[in-house]
Amino acid sequence: MTTELTKVSKVVLITGCSSGIGKATAKHLVSRGHQVVATARKVKDLTELADAGCDVLALDVTDEASMVAAVKTVEAKYGAIGVLVNNAGYSQSGAIETVPLERVRAQFETNVFGLVRMTQLVLPGMRRQGFGRIINMSSMGGKLTFPGGGYYHATKHAVEAISDALRFEVQAFGVKVVLVEPGLIKSGFSEAAVGAMDGAPQAEVYGAFHDAVAKATKESYEKGPLAKLAGVPEDVAAVIEKAIVSKSPRARYTVSGSATLLLTQRKLMSDRTWDWFLKSSFPVPGVAAKA
Repeated sequence: MTTELTKVSKVVLITGCSSGIGKATAKHLVSRGHQVVATARKVKDLTELADAGCDVLALDVTDEASMVAAVKTVEAKYGAIGVLVNNAGYSQSGAIETVPLERVRAQFETNVFGLVRMTQLVLPGMRRQGFGRIINMSSMGGKLTFPGGGYYHATKHAVEAISDALRFEVQAFGVKVVLVEPGLIKSGFSEAAVGAMDGAPQAEVYGAFHDAVAKATKESYEKGPLAKLAGVPEDVAAVIEKAIVSKSPRARYTVSGSATLLLTQRKLMSDRTWDWFLKSSFPVPGVAAKA
């Protein structure tokens, strides 16, 4: 039986909590007294969060039935979802020509379509109670693009556009929409991004380029000036809590010095200058092969 909305629900549902930012955010929020529903594809990956005091629930953002069931379960217990943190996502790396279309579709299913569908499902409850927060995990990659990451960046550019439109559309219902834009975060993201290029075709054309992308991605998190400006998942978690508790949250929160530096650089550079800058870290496909 569905709980009557006798008071405003501020329960926080977070997608993608098996590791990284999602896991850190769930742990941080529950330790600060928030009611948290932590979700992942497999509940067994959420044991630590259950022990910490979170409700845990299976949720696959690429599966319609799973998303509908999860939202219904939370609303039956709490009346509405007060805060949705759309965190689930990953990076599909590789040159545009080489990534099979099924992998491109999978990237958008998780990073964009799942986010959109979860938003659609929680909004009716938020509107009924006149309160809600939708916090969408974007990236500095939603405002700039690195070679070899075009499809990932495309999904984050999409999240930026969707959030900007949504923020205007739901504000009168008491729902606020916030973008969180992390830079380099030491969370296992780089390993997953590099692994996503395994088995890419056209090795004779793009092999050296892919190797350079993998090296640059790995090293940016481990050494050099950008690594010193990298953040940790707990930094993002603290910003997400700020967006939840603030009466007037900002439309965007940038996280980590690396994001601030690179976004400032991109803003000040023309497209031609930016391309020149990228050549210091990435070989140009074709040119590298001839060399």
